[in-house]
Amino acid sequence: MEEAGALEAILTSPEFAPNIVLERVLKASKGNFVPFPADLDRRIAVALRGRGIERLYTHQGEVREKLNEGKNVVVVTPTASGKTLCYNLPCLEALLEDEKARCLYLFPTKALSQDQQSELNELVSGAGIPVKVATYDGDTPDSLRISARDSGRIIITNPDMLHAGILPNHPRWIKFFSGLAYIVIDEIHSYRGVMGSHVAELIRRLRRVAAFYGARPRFILCSATIANPRELAQTLTGTSVTLVDNNGAPQGEKRVILYNPPLVDAVQGIRRSVVTESRRWMLAFLKAGIKTILFAHSRVKTEVAASYVNEDLKNIFTGNSGIRVEAYRGGLLPNERREIERGLRDGTIRGVVSTNALELGIDIGGLDASVVAGFPGSFNSFWQQAGRAGRRGGHSVSVFVASSSPLDQFIMNNPDWFFRKGAEEGRVDPANPYILTDHVKCACFELPFRDEELKAEPVPQSAEPAPDLEPGTDPFGATVIPVLEFLEEEGILRHAAGKWHWADRSYPAEGVSLRSASADNVVIIDATGGRNQVIGEMDRPSAKELIFKNAVYLHRGRQYLVETLDIQNRTCLVREADVNYFTDGLVKTDIKVLSEDETLRYGKTDSKTDKALVTGSLGDVLVRSQVAKFKKIRFHTHENIGYGDIDLPEEEMQTRSLVLLFGPETTGGAALVQKDTVETGFILAGMGTLIRLIAPVFLLCDPRDLGIAERVRDPHFGVPALYVYDKYPGGTGLSEALSRRAAELFGAVLSVVEHCPCASGCPSCVGPGAKKAAVAEFLRLLA
Repeated sequence: MEEAGALEAILTSPEFAPNIVLERVLKASKGNFVPFPADLDRRIAVALRGRGIERLYTHQGEVREKLNEGKNVVVVTPTASGKTLCYNLPCLEALLEDEKARCLYLFPTKALSQDQQSELNELVSGAGIPVKVATYDGDTPDSLRISARDSGRIIITNPDMLHAGILPNHPRWIKFFSGLAYIVIDEIHSYRGVMGSHVAELIRRLRRVAAFYGARPRFILCSATIANPRELAQTLTGTSVTLVDNNGAPQGEKRVILYNPPLVDAVQGIRRSVVTESRRWMLAFLKAGIKTILFAHSRVKTEVAASYVNEDLKNIFTGNSGIRVEAYRGGLLPNERREIERGLRDGTIRGVVSTNALELGIDIGGLDASVVAGFPGSFNSFWQQAGRAGRRGGHSVSVFVASSSPLDQFIMNNPDWFFRKGAEEGRVDPANPYILTDHVKCACFELPFRDEELKAEPVPQSAEPAPDLEPGTDPFGATVIPVLEFLEEEGILRHAAGKWHWADRSYPAEGVSLRSASADNVVIIDATGGRNQVIGEMDRPSAKELIFKNAVYLHRGRQYLVETLDIQNRTCLVREADVNYFTDGLVKTDIKVLSEDETLRYGKTDSKTDKALVTGSLGDVLVRSQVAKFKKIRFHTHENIGYGDIDLPEEEMQTRSLVLLFGPETTGGAALVQKDTVETGFILAGMGTLIRLIAPVFLLCDPRDLGIAERVRDPHFGVPALYVYDKYPGGTGLSEALSRRAAELFGAVLSVVEHCPCASGCPSCVGPGAKKAAVAEFLRLLA
């Protein structure tokens, strides 16, 4: 970083220095290289040298060696370490060696797909490499789809399109599937929990179709920071995978700053706004000539922070000092996203304020500083965001600006814990009966199952080497036989002549969403002066919270007032305005019990009183969220200047839930009767935090897949209750699985509390602010 002196001046200035809690320097490391392989195609070597690449990093060379040995590979190295070349190099080699060969690239988002197509186009066009690269997703025009299918050598897509658009129509893709040599799956750390379980089944369907056309493709998987990359890769693909994690890329020096904003109200513990303080950091960096990205974690905060920075820079005589800052978030039109990405790469945009949309590996050029406004929810996300600075090498700085939340303040009070904490694991469960059944239906629609091929057990989720399936063995294995028999009883499949045939009239992929919610979006239309121009889009649940009637919609520095939100027709009309406030919807959520299908008793019963330690109720619940009011928040001061009413229907989700009940007839309930309401609330909140941390280990899911709600006195059951519910419509079997393992769970959470070295509660156990001793005492009764 050429501006090293300016950075030192910022860090030592009285404006920031008094509130810097800790500065940690992550030392630079030299790169380890290997020369281009002697048998590397001359055209590829010319293309690489044309981009300034004269040799390979050691991990890039190792990936190529393992692939040449016929192995599948997962490569795990830090951000900006050249993972893209790990798969582009072998794929291009395969395509140049065999004109019939094809490759499939899977990325989790459309933005990543577009970015990788640009990268590949630059690589192949620079040296005249005869390889056609095509993106095939929801944005691809019909006129280009036939060309992509017939002549695309590398097809770039996402799991959703593969699931609903490509595999069900595989007869149109015969040329592609029959020559499929490599399947690239990037950013595998984003495939966790229920979403990851869906993708694991999707990959098994992909392998079935490829095998039907005589192809046995190998896998190249890439991931950034994650604790169990090989285990996750093997479970996703159902194959044996070799791990390459010896990073050969040079790493520039990175300074990580923990910054706690000054107190505004010491009595209530209120600190200066995280948006305001993050803006000050970004402004200081930009004025010092340091290219900066600020992660703001919500659409509103992103737009507000970007507008603050642009206001501070505003100067008509100097063109904002020659500094252009943009907001980047979901809901921007594709051409707007690409314009911002291009501006960051070519240097015309010096700063960007983003949600986690730029967290993944989109190439946005050489940023030197990142500012993270509040903890993003996981350590994987934090280090991904911190890694967005310094992607071109050299020195960089990342500033974590804490909010007033208990978790952020715990980190500020225990900074060493923050740096010791490792990356989270990625867990998936392809054996989930709900998900497995859905994908068996899709797979059978694509190709009949054959009895003689259903003979292998699935690859377990393990870091140990997994056996590869013999030719003629179905990737789903023998575990699908009970599912096939069940679907036959339902009249969906028909078994004849040793095959299981699709017998239903429906198109199964249409009814299976890989993600938590449907993708129906509300289109935002600017009606100012009769323009009627589409300026953005937003998913339906978010639209109810952000673009209700009279809301202020912020879009790339402009303010709009919402005139109407037509949920039924998925349209929102807005007009340009100039107001001194923004709006924030107030969401209320409640849970209504719809059915009590099963009553459960847990733990050892008291031999004298025959009391259960705790009881449970398994059944259907209705989770309702509604935005009934909104508040107006003045720019800069962030004071409330008024409220308004919102008249929109509730957002409802019917799902499955396990309710832990602490009635007076149970040992746990009898203990809570002795506590006052406040302490009972602390105990239930601590248990909820623990279950959110530990239950995913038992259920092989992600914490985001579970909803937790504590009730000191539940209105339905009339006793203290703890709801654990699936955060997916209809449920995904997580609550049922937990109901069978709740007794084990109590023992596990007690062990976590007893072995945690903290004094009174931390994010690794009962949560900051909870009463650890009281929670531990209560858990000892249950375990």
